[in-house]
Amino acid sequence: MFEALLVDVNWLAVVVGAAAAFAVGMLWFSPKLFGRKWMTGVGLTPESKTPMMHGMLAQGVGTFLLAWVIGVTETTNAIALAILIALTISVLVKANGFWTNKSHYAIAVESGYILVMVIIMIAAHVII
Repeated sequence: MFEALLVDVNWLAVVVGAAAAFAVGMLWFSPKLFGRKWMTGVGLTPESKTPMMHGMLAQGVGTFLLAWVIGVTETTNAIALAILIALTISVLVKANGFWTNKSHYAIAVESGYILVMVIIMIAAHVII
């Protein structure tokens, strides 16, 4: 069972996809793209002194795990499953946003980023 999670996975595509998705996330949530309005939508201000290290670490681990899942679905020819997983995560992020009273804009930015991450990760497997 665990063999399917490790064997034949294109680890280079997993790492490149995770790194590229993480880098796009840094731009995605920056003031240059959606960051300013997103911050307002989640109740933060530029002056907020929120610790970033824990969030960045969790995001990095989660991004790698998602890239790994995409890698497994690629090796098993289950790319439709990868799309279903992406849609599921995106909807759960939306639900969390509604529960925590985020703005609709912030929810769209967060759930949209999940879909962009998966597109980047699938592209990494197509290219590499």
